Amino acid sequence: MSDEELLRRASAVPRAVESRRKAKVAFMFLTRGGIPFRVLWERFFRGHDGLFSVYIHASPDGEEEPPEDSVFYRRRIPSKPVEWGRPSMLDAERRLLANALLDASNERFVLLSESCIPLFDFPTVYDYLIGSALSFVSSFDDPRKAGRGRYSRRMHPTVTSAEWRKGSQWFEVQRGLAVGIVSDRRYYPVFREHCRPPCYVDEHYLPTVVAKLAPGLNANRSVTWVDWSRGGSHPATYKRRDVSLRLMERMRSGSECVYSSNNNRTTASSCFLFARKFEASALGRLLLIADAAKRWNWH
Repeated sequence: MSDEELLRRASAVPRAVESRRKAKVAFMFLTRGGIPFRVLWERFFRGHDGLFSVYIHASPDGEEEPPEDSVFYRRRIPSKPVEWGRPSMLDAERRLLANALLDASNERFVLLSESCIPLFDFPTVYDYLIGSALSFVSSFDDPRKAGRGRYSRRMHPTVTSAEWRKGSQWFEVQRGLAVGIVSDRRYYPVFREHCRPPCYVDEHYLPTVVAKLAPGLNANRSVTWVDWSRGGSHPATYKRRDVSLRLMERMRSGSECVYSSNNNRTTASSCFLFARKFEASALGRLLLIADAAKRWNWH
């Protein structure tokens, strides 16, 4: 079906999972090709059928299908070419969300790249997301040129400069908010028309729109670790030599954040469930660490 028909159908789905259904987490992979950490993810998913769904948006001329016994087999959605920093990136994200929303059991939706890995076992990730009262979309006011400086006055009055936000592309949202995103016909055209490089739509659309649509239902942080400490327009890339148990532990428990469950609000020592950006060469080291750290339970 066309993108318009897909979004129309996804906009009409229920905003909550019926109580008789077992809630699932939709893992949405936005990739340039294959899944280099497929073996690691297959360990992560093993034994948890019925609690997750997988969707892949890849280059139309991407790699061949994985083996039939893989959770990634035939999980690629109809995809179109994507250009970094362009509206086509946002189109791909909305395409993934819309496809995932058609499964009435999907309650949480997480966007991942081919360079992402899980930091915990599946039960930990599942409980963390399903038990949260909030979505996880990084959204903040950045007064610098790379933040407010990207705002175009042509967006006014639909989006004002005071409402302009920036954040990470890698989001996690609950079902009601996901429906709101694919249903958006007010803000999306404005961003598509007026947010062009050096304004990058994937860094501003969701942070701004989520702050407007559901300010009280967002944790204002991402659950995907990214290292920007080295500066530049792209985060640090982890090669094989960089991977160690110490690095993994720092990603898993090296910070504090607020976690709001459906029952209470607590301070959590684990703020990140996933991490990027790893080179494919790191797979062997990651598997060795997973084997050594039995409590990660990736087997």
